[in-house]
Amino acid sequence: MKNLTNSLKQKLSSKYTVSDTPQNISRRTDINVLLNRVKSDKKQETKKKFYFSAAASTGLILFGLIVFS
Repeated sequence: MKNLTNSLKQKLSSKYTVSDTPQNISRRTDINVLLNRVKSDKKQETKKKFYFSAAASTGLILFGLIVFS
């Protein structure tokens, strides 16, 4: 039981202490993943633009029908 409380105290205190070892982890990214993300973002953006323009034109048509009827 004593060992369990000591390890628990160490885990809790380790969150608040600064370690001296630098953590320089070099991360590599795949260019294809980035390019695919750009493509998918572009597709989503064009879909959003299309939906917005369709909703805006529908709103204008409905407004015109209500006003000029």
